[in-house]
Amino acid sequence: MLPRPLLLRLGAALALALCASAPLHAASEPAALPPIERFFINPVLADAKLSPNARYLAAISGATGRRDFLVVIDLKEHSAKLVAGYNNVDILDFDWVNDNRLVFDVTDKQIGPGGQYLAAGLYAVDRDGGKLRQLASRRGEAEETTGSHIASRMLPWHTYMLDQRGAQDSDTIYVESREYDVDRGNGELRHVNLLRLNTLTGASQVVQRPAAVSSWMLDHKGEPRLATASEKGQVTIYYRDPGKSNQWRALSTFDAYKGGKGAFTPLGFGSDGTLYAIANNGQDTQSVYTVDLATGQLSAEPLVVTPGYDFSGDLVRSGDKLLGIQLQTDAETIVWFDQAMQEVQKKLDTALPGTVNLMSFPSGNHNEWVLVKSYSDTRPLRYTLYNIKTGAINPVGDTYPGIDPARMGRQDPVRYKARDGMEIPALLTLPAGGAKNAPMVVLVHGGPYVRGNSWGWNPETQFLASRGYAVLEPDFRGSTGYGSKHFRAGWKQWGLAMQNDIADGARWAVAQGYADPKRICIAGASYGGYATLMGLVNDPDLYKCGISWVGVTDINLLYDGHWSFTSDMTEQWKQYGMPDMIGDQVKDAEQLKSTSPIVQAARIKAPLMLAYGGVDRRVPMYHGRKFMDAIKPTNQQVEWIEYQDEGHGWRLPANRVDFWSRVEKFLDKHIGSGAK
Repeated sequence: MLPRPLLLRLGAALALALCASAPLHAASEPAALPPIERFFINPVLADAKLSPNARYLAAISGATGRRDFLVVIDLKEHSAKLVAGYNNVDILDFDWVNDNRLVFDVTDKQIGPGGQYLAAGLYAVDRDGGKLRQLASRRGEAEETTGSHIASRMLPWHTYMLDQRGAQDSDTIYVESREYDVDRGNGELRHVNLLRLNTLTGASQVVQRPAAVSSWMLDHKGEPRLATASEKGQVTIYYRDPGKSNQWRALSTFDAYKGGKGAFTPLGFGSDGTLYAIANNGQDTQSVYTVDLATGQLSAEPLVVTPGYDFSGDLVRSGDKLLGIQLQTDAETIVWFDQAMQEVQKKLDTALPGTVNLMSFPSGNHNEWVLVKSYSDTRPLRYTLYNIKTGAINPVGDTYPGIDPARMGRQDPVRYKARDGMEIPALLTLPAGGAKNAPMVVLVHGGPYVRGNSWGWNPETQFLASRGYAVLEPDFRGSTGYGSKHFRAGWKQWGLAMQNDIADGARWAVAQGYADPKRICIAGASYGGYATLMGLVNDPDLYKCGISWVGVTDINLLYDGHWSFTSDMTEQWKQYGMPDMIGDQVKDAEQLKSTSPIVQAARIKAPLMLAYGGVDRRVPMYHGRKFMDAIKPTNQQVEWIEYQDEGHGWRLPANRVDFWSRVEKFLDKHIGSGAK
């Protein structure tokens, strides 16, 4: 069933769409502090993409008080068209099918996960708003016939857009159909099918899969070329030779969590069919290699190396031509293979100074208009059109138009030594104008086996800086992105060396004169919440308070859970990953007890704020309630917050504003101007 159309006159809708990203009038902002709402709204401009021929720009346009629309702008005629807009749902994601047609899905951004029972659905529409067709159902909706739609040909609710650009030269696309193991009650992913779907007729064909595939990759021509399967702790990457549509062969098999010889992550295909991949290949850090498609062997020498960092990035194409590789070290940049594009980048950076400026190209062989994403540590992401022939610049819009960069804090990547000599990367953000001996929040990332920070504007970090706090975000051992040694040094170190790295960062900030030793608070979500609690256990002399949201309170609970909930963590991860990386329940029983916040709760004496979501399946509220039962007898300074419809984090802007308003008051009382 199609969402209910939004009943607005076209003129009003276009005015909203085109003006939604205009900055708010300066006179509306108080002179004191930037309003909290400016940091925690949903992005006003959620996404933008050029059509294959670069004549049209499609964008998801939002504004306070209304739903997110899908708008198409004719860059030649300077006109805009509302393509899809509804009064009961928001546009979630979209892509171009070809120059005339788009595919999109929807969500409801006005309710939390607990109130959601519908899937995203799948829809296609022409760029003029015509030939709208629903291609996949939304779970729980009635099967109805709407216009030319034939319900019996609608795909099931577990059909999703493929997060890859296809050929964009016909009315067909590739989509995923995820099959879940509902019989076991936990909805665990069983495998992912790939379907070739006609967006005009709704007809589809299933691509033969070689195994229990978990992900697919299209080649440079938009055809399925790789399939990755993960079973019993092993990953196998399969390749399909051109012209052999039903024949897959294994390129490489390796441990899903430990990697090892032959392990790689596919990056993409070049215009000549070369497969580029990310791998260690015997080195500490990951780099870009090519893969021999006959043998599955990696090239002896890497193509792109990022010293001190694991490679993270993507290929940059214009049509079928590979122009360069976008990568991330401290911040993002593009390494150009094309000399002419190097010169274009220099001109672009001169025209847009003070920001990282990343170009993306339409899928057609076009060499005129490009879409530019720009950002800095003080400026949220903004979109701009840039003409590489004439140098013309057309602003598209800002994601957070109410943010004044002049009032944001400056951010610096830093590195400090842990007590055992290991170098720990971190981000240090100081309030606007800088600060000495400031109150500081040590903000610990979740995961923990992810990269936690990257230079750029972040609403949580900048909100804290706008309130006068220095913010330190350490990438403690166990964090990814800095090499195998840094990553593996964090295995089985929850509450131990990982925790010491965080404390050593706080003491480093004190020694450098950035932080007041008497006014430091530790905070974080998920694993960061666990680290907050263990920080208060291990270093009571260092942290004056703690803020933990959706925080783990016991490692054994991650394994065993509770009768009242089912975890969303896979059985494969519990069996093959957690024992080696976090701790074995039998072999490491004593360690898990000594690093359990619940078991050690009586040692926490500092003021503490706890917050949980009522429908969180990763760290259910039972974690928090059990911890509250343990700490109540010995600590009366614990503030409890719960959001019944939220999951593993805060989806609703109103809840984000409420939570961070409470954080602001809590910090002010304990380490801010209100502290005694």
